[in-house]
Amino acid sequence: MSALKWQGWLVGLLVLAGLLVFAPLGLYVWASGDPARPSPTVAAGSVRVTGCRIDPASRRVVAGVEAAGQGSYVVTVEFRDRADPGPGVRSAQSLVRIPGVTPGTPERAEAIGPVWPPATTPWCGVAHSTRTEAEATPPAN
Repeated sequence: MSALKWQGWLVGLLVLAGLLVFAPLGLYVWASGDPARPSPTVAAGSVRVTGCRIDPASRRVVAGVEAAGQGSYVVTVEFRDRADPGPGVRSAQSLVRIPGVTPGTPERAEAIGPVWPPATTPWCGVAHSTRTEAEATPPAN
């Protein structure tokens, strides 16, 4: 057997031995990772805009947002010139966080939008909302 052929077999056997040793180890580390956190759920039905006005002092659009249900909410509020989104419609967005909503008691927050031109009436609506379950807290003693 020539020296090159012998070295090729040795390299092949070392690669095979490495796979046999390190592949199960890699699978073990991968499988024992932290469990995935539950992803936030879309909660558009329990979140609504209750009002849309222009603040007279700052000329910014202010939208009242109400969330019902249980958990914490992150709401994207959209501000537009018109209710129908089409070409040439001015649009801006703002995020609102509503933490700790309990069942039966809706929570309210305000989303502050951009400075609005005086000649147009704004439209405010929920573009997207997500809900995460409230973590269980031990009762106070």
